Order: sequence, then structure tokens, then C-alpha cells
Amino acid sequence: MIKIGIFGYGNLGRGIESAIRQNQDMELCAVFTRRDPATLKIKTEGVAVAHVSEVENYVDKIDVMILCGGSATDLPVQTPMLAKHFCVVDSFDTHANIPAHLAAVDSVAKDAGKVALISCGWDPGMFSLNRLYASAILPDGEDYTFWGKGVSQGHSDAIRRIQGVVDAKQYTIPVDAALEAVRSGAAPKLSTRQKHTRECFVVAAEGADKARIEKEIKEMPNYFADYDTTVHFISREELEREHSGIPHGGFVIRSGRTGFEGEHSHVIEYSLKLDSNPEFTASVIVAYARAVARMYREGNVGCKTVFDVPPAYLSASPRDELIKKLL
Repeated sequence: MIKIGIFGYGNLGRGIESAIRQNQDMELCAVFTRRDPATLKIKTEGVAVAHVSEVENYVDKIDVMILCGGSATDLPVQTPMLAKHFCVVDSFDTHANIPAHLAAVDSVAKDAGKVALISCGWDPGMFSLNRLYASAILPDGEDYTFWGKGVSQGHSDAIRRIQGVVDAKQYTIPVDAALEAVRSGAAPKLSTRQKHTRECFVVAAEGADKARIEKEIKEMPNYFADYDTTVHFISREELEREHSGIPHGGFVIRSGRTGFEGEHSHVIEYSLKLDSNPEFTASVIVAYARAVARMYREGNVGCKTVFDVPPAYLSASPRDELIKKLL
């Protein structure tokens, strides 16, 4: 049995707990929270709930620690900190900062003799793999990634970190005309702004400066600055009534050409339609936690990405069964 720890118990943490129940070779060992542990009720009976300050007491009890914090401020600190003591998996999703995050975690994990896997989920993660496969197969071509329409957990979290914001949901919305142009095989040149818009629903604290909040959102680098962004200020009741779900999805499309004169065009498309963004992300992470445990047992160390993991390591089934049933 692979013993799993969950560090942070928000939407993603609850999804991890749910996903562990569907994997018979895993068991939940402990949940760590910044809240008062006595106030946190989890679904799995007999599992310890501890404050984050107690995490080092579980060093010999956990095979893989799954980090469920946000990419804006949590994971850049938490992943290197915990990689000193555990094999870890995180879902760091600020694409522009992944190389720096990898370097920071890699140094710590190698010194500690641990395996860390970062940026795991569906994008970065599953979409990253599909971009790699498609570009290797069609080297003469263009990659396109469209997200949504759906709720981005990372972007919503980034808004909630702004002073004066009580709660928020952010939707990423593909531009239909851009999506259809790509699917046609026309291989258009599209800027970031031409592919998506962002729509934010924000609950502001009483008396908060809404103009300042809107300005901070629209100018936030790596999140909103490169997009046409609309900000709506609404009540908490409206947010709970109209925006309680966490759907998402998207498309990875590769448009390419083959032949001696490039006379034949091809379109590769991979898509996801997710009823629950955090639960699907959690399911991806749990599969990769299995791979991390296997790589550690084989003597691997350092920081990895989804590009470094053999596909068979994700499955609980033995190799011969995978070949018989899936190949």
C-alpha cells in the first residue's frame, strides 16, 4: 500500500481524498491543515488530521505527500520545504514560472534523496503530454491550447489573495472564432488575447475599493494582464447561487502538414469536458503519486515532470496486463 498525505484540504484536497478511495493500492495516512484540526471533518474514518506545523512528525509514515495549495504564494514555498522530508507531488500551474520552480525543488529533492513531481494535473499535465506527442508526430505544424469555458482554480485563488476580496470565481472562455479557425486546419497565427477572454465574479468586502481591486486583477502578470478581462462585483449570495460549481475543460490541437511538398494537412485534437475541475485534477495527481512512489523505490531522486514518467508507472495494473488489454 502506498501511504498518502494531503497537505491542504480545500477543493483539491477533498478531491484527492475521494480519488484515493478509487485506488486499491493506496491509503490516506494523514491530512494537514492551517486551520484548527479540531474544526476539520474529513470523509475517511480513522485518519489523522494535524496542523501543518506537525508535518515533520510523519516523515516515516508517508510515502508521498500531495500538496494542495495555490500556485500564487503557497507552492513556491511549500514544495521545496516539504521535499526536504517527503516525496511530493504538486499542481503548480503558473506556466511561465515552471522552470524556476523546478530548479528550486530539484536542488532540495536531490540533497534529500527524494523524488518530487511538479506541475501535475490536466494543464500543465495531461495537456502538456498531448502537446509533446502531437508536435513530435507533426513537426511541421502549430500547437494551440484552448481552456474552458470553465472555472480556473488557480486564477480564482489569485483573485482571492487581493486585499479587499472576500471570495471570487474566474471563468476562462475560448474565443469561438479562433477555435473554429484552428479546427479548420488553417493554422492561424493567434495572440494570447485572441484565443481567450477571462470573466471574474468577485465578492468585495464592505467598503473595499472596487476600482483598485479591478485594476489589480486586470494588471496581474501571468494571470490576467495578457487577456481581455471583465470583472463583475456581486454579492456572496449570488456567487453561491449562480457560481457554486467548478466545471472546466479544454482542447489541445495540433495542425500540421506532411508530404514532400507539405501537400497533406492533419489536425490532432485532444479534449476534456470536466464536471469537477478539482476532482479530475486530483485523479491525475493520485495516478502520478503512484509513479513517484515507484520511481523512489527504484532509486530515482530529484524533481520530475510528467515528461519524465513512463506511462506504465501510472497504472496499478502490471505491465503484461497493460500490454494484453491496452496495447
